[in-house]
Amino acid sequence: MLDIRWKAGLLLCALSVICAFLWLIISAKVALIAFTLGLLIYLISHIAWLHQLHVWFKNPVVAEIPEGAGVWEDVFTALLKYARDNINNQTQLSSALERFTLTANAIPDGLVILGASNEIEWCTPHAENQLGLNFSTDKNLPIVNLVRDSHFIAYLYNADYGEPFKLKSWQNPEIVFEIQLITFGANQKLLICRDTTQLEKVEIMRRDFIANVSHELRTPLTVVGGFLETLGDMQGAVPDAIKSYFGMMQEQTNRMRRIIEDLLTLSKIESNIEEPENTEIDMPSLLKQIQKDALGLSHSLYKTKHAIELEVDQTLTITGAQSELQSALSNLVSNAVRYTPKGGKIAISWHRQNGQAVFAVRDTGIGIEPQHIERLTERFYRVDRGRSRETGGTGLGLSIVKHILIRHQAKLEISSEIGVGSTFSVLFPKSRIVLAPQLKQA
Repeated sequence: MLDIRWKAGLLLCALSVICAFLWLIISAKVALIAFTLGLLIYLISHIAWLHQLHVWFKNPVVAEIPEGAGVWEDVFTALLKYARDNINNQTQLSSALERFTLTANAIPDGLVILGASNEIEWCTPHAENQLGLNFSTDKNLPIVNLVRDSHFIAYLYNADYGEPFKLKSWQNPEIVFEIQLITFGANQKLLICRDTTQLEKVEIMRRDFIANVSHELRTPLTVVGGFLETLGDMQGAVPDAIKSYFGMMQEQTNRMRRIIEDLLTLSKIESNIEEPENTEIDMPSLLKQIQKDALGLSHSLYKTKHAIELEVDQTLTITGAQSELQSALSNLVSNAVRYTPKGGKIAISWHRQNGQAVFAVRDTGIGIEPQHIERLTERFYRVDRGRSRETGGTGLGLSIVKHILIRHQAKLEISSEIGVGSTFSVLFPKSRIVLAPQLKQA
């Protein structure tokens, strides 16, 4: 098939040859008139076909594309092919979009696509029902104008989406949603809203069950422990042959009491939905007390003391619930003592780093294998069960630490190397740092 340019060129060449022949056999004047008329007819035909093309573009129906003649036949044929391909592509795109819409609507979770300024670009009917949206009227509106929960707004703008956010429905306070944000594309976000009301009810039942059972067990264990201790202290009440058994019973009773106390503490923290206290904490004094307690624990466990160093930025302090944070930080330090052999070194530091307040405990203990690190904050998860029991651990300490830190918007980071030691770091957000008096005045 000849190119359009070749066809036009051949036509003009043929006209030129005919006019040259007329020049030879008749005259130059006749040849020039013939050449002019030929070009005029050629131009008029092009104008006519352009007019038909213009008319068709006003109402582009594929079946009504002109057939054309000469070079215009190729033009209209190519246009017909392009129009058919475009229709096929649109059909495929519409089909894919319809399948995507059906799939998205079938997902029980609500889906919302947010733009760079957190405006609503698209959402599913489930999201409309859960979050009280109306896509037809709310499209391109910032979602913070419609979901006015202050905690949700803080979660959205903090840009830390590692953990999901729980949101109570303002339409029905008994309904609880779990919000997860995923970034993608050019500063876009996918918001996934999941109804976790039933899971939340089961979780509340579990916490209540653990709290009730722990509370009920605490009293009889206290009585049993008291009787064992009394009998052990009474001269001649227990034969020497079985005194060792009484010691074992007393030890296991104390261990059970420690587990129950930790379970009650964990249950209390988990069920406390109120914001923690926001009082200024004297961190240098608090850490000095934690160091003193750690030295006492070291002596009671190993009959000797570890080298426990403390490095504190005296100008750095934060706000929070002192009792909770003391419990969490003490847990981390006591773990370092329990898992560091005699003669080991433990370094406690409190300093600024990248605008955050950082509490770190570094030890020269046995270390933790990488596959265990992600699970350390799970309830009752212990790397070495035998050593944990030997040192009096309950397996709940790091779980308590995790929940206390979540309440204070802090994050726990763990790094470790077998045979070298471990470092547990707590990163407090800039919002909890208290400015020094001179900075406040400035």
